[in-house]
Amino acid sequence: MSNTNSWIVRPPAWMRWLFPGAIWREKTVEKRVFLTFDDGPVPGITPWVIQQLKEAGAKATFFCIGDNVRKYQGVFENLKTEGFEIGCHGFSHRAGHKIGLKNYLKDIDRGLVYCGPTQWFRPPHGIIFPWWITAISKKGINVVLWDVLSCDYDRSLMSREVTANVLRNIRPGSIIVFHDSLKAWPNLKEALPEVLKWIKLNGYTTELLTSINQNKRKL
Repeated sequence: MSNTNSWIVRPPAWMRWLFPGAIWREKTVEKRVFLTFDDGPVPGITPWVIQQLKEAGAKATFFCIGDNVRKYQGVFENLKTEGFEIGCHGFSHRAGHKIGLKNYLKDIDRGLVYCGPTQWFRPPHGIIFPWWITAISKKGINVVLWDVLSCDYDRSLMSREVTANVLRNIRPGSIIVFHDSLKAWPNLKEALPEVLKWIKLNGYTTELLTSINQNKRKL
């Protein structure tokens, strides 16, 4: 059995209520979900993810770390060439509570130099203060959190547990988080193909975040 806390995999309503300015999912009855990937681009891993998505006919949004884009420009360009959507994950992937708002905003700006232009931002480590969202929104970008976190980065989990985290919680409108990172790779390489297969077999489609109905965002 997975030892992942359920409130991490699917944040409860009270947590979503604390962050009304963030996007957690789309409220819809249509069988559509939003695949997202954090922490890339990474040579080898991100291209593998691209190939898996292409073979499944799946769309996705990649929240890129600016410093990784700087180092692996070719991989980043491939993401854009293949038609995937880009979001910003900051430049240095530093947690906000460790650097303060002023430096946090500077890190976002530096990340946008490499990842932008984009209207999407996901906080590094998923950590952000509710009152910071207003300051970030003034940059014309939306803070995106999640409805389902795979926890593929957790080395204490086996790949079948990561897969179960997603398949037990997926629902219409879910924003799902995977990681195209070295840390997540052992679980990602097993879990992602299984999730993509399930999505197709169960009649779901995958969409880009830009297709979210602005009037149907749900806490």
